[in-house]
Amino acid sequence: MTTAESASPQAAPFDLNGLLAARGAERYELHDRYLNHQLPRMLHTIGFDKVYERAAGAHFWDAEGNDYLDMLAGFGVMGLGRHHPVVRQALHDVLDLQLADLTRFDCPPLPGLLAERLLGHSPHLDRVFFGNSGTEAVEGALKFARCATGRSRVLYCEHAFHGLTVGSLSVNGESSFRDGFGPLLPDGVVALGDLDALERELKRGDVAALIVEPIQGKGVHATPPGYLRAAQELLHRHKALLIADEVQTGLGRTGDFYAYQHEEGVEPDLVCVAKALSGGYVPVGATLGRDWIFRKVFSSMDRVLVHSASFGSNAQAMAAGLAVLSVMEDEGIVARARATGELLKSRLTGLVGEYELLADVRGRGLMIGVEFGRPRSLRLRSRWTMLQAARKGLFAQMVVVPLLQRHRILTQVSGDHLEVIKLIPPLVIDEADVDRFVGAFRAVMDDAHNGGGLVWDFGKTLARQAVSGR
Repeated sequence: MTTAESASPQAAPFDLNGLLAARGAERYELHDRYLNHQLPRMLHTIGFDKVYERAAGAHFWDAEGNDYLDMLAGFGVMGLGRHHPVVRQALHDVLDLQLADLTRFDCPPLPGLLAERLLGHSPHLDRVFFGNSGTEAVEGALKFARCATGRSRVLYCEHAFHGLTVGSLSVNGESSFRDGFGPLLPDGVVALGDLDALERELKRGDVAALIVEPIQGKGVHATPPGYLRAAQELLHRHKALLIADEVQTGLGRTGDFYAYQHEEGVEPDLVCVAKALSGGYVPVGATLGRDWIFRKVFSSMDRVLVHSASFGSNAQAMAAGLAVLSVMEDEGIVARARATGELLKSRLTGLVGEYELLADVRGRGLMIGVEFGRPRSLRLRSRWTMLQAARKGLFAQMVVVPLLQRHRILTQVSGDHLEVIKLIPPLVIDEADVDRFVGAFRAVMDDAHNGGGLVWDFGKTLARQAVSGR
């Protein structure tokens, strides 16, 4: 060792706790400087710039110890809530094992075990490809469908959301997401539930598949009764495939393991899942499909890596997925989501006749849309018209903000320019959480209908910002 080397100061060991203690308060400044600068701007504007210190189950706590109820679940990622002890323990265990992970030239047991358990809830499907996200699961399904059918075009439904990578964006039903990123893949759009439009597209002979959310996240619109089965029959008659995007609706969200299972006889050729399978810890996505489709894609040893993902099937993600499915089975999560969802929906539906600004409550399980509409009375109608003239969707945002600011309940609108709040809480919420939400929602509705200053004053602020931002 040289004199210079012996004299150099010893580098301090990495200390995550110390780093967060020293610089955690800079969170919004760091994001503004180095990441998407519009996110902190938006959060400051609507008063969502909170600092949450810890979380468990369906609740957060801030530095002062105030409790917040989560009715968003990280857009559906936190199906079991945050930090479920079984999932935490599984991750501790897999890290302690120090496995020889991602060698790429072996067949570790965890992916096979997770595939086996996932397919146990998907009896007509045979194989699984594991990626890292919902959009990757969709990308895989699009590639597999094109390869299996030899056709290029994939149909999607108006207002659909399937992800934001280029392939997934090609089947996104909202122009606001697509604008500026074309040209995209060959596609075709049909209205949700329109079988005649679907058949017209299929007669062109170039359709590989239809991809559909059994319940659309944007607006919380379910496919009409009988649509999925009829669409499946049409697709198969024209040698095309049905892809069910269950990234948000799957794993118990709607009161069945998959949302397509609410309709008898529906057996999609490919199914996409992600979000809740992660346990809220390790990103994971999965494309499930029929054996013959996988055999078309991986048709020879030369094509063994024709579709792959660098971090796909990693041990931490597989352990988290196995723990999630175990908890779902052991704790009856699907039945619990169905029962709690029915309770929440019935309580909210009972308010529709009571508040003229409340137009509809719809959904299944713990995926519920609360829609607002034009009121009857002249006093409220003039205010409603003022907001609509500035920007559609402002009233829903006016409800979301006081739910957080006054009642410490996190929700969000279900899409841009929509007067709909989407409730997708962790599947572990209980009756006390339902009572808390309904009570808070009532208070906000009372304030809005009574001309409460804070709600409408905030609406005026949003309206001014909407107009100035045009």
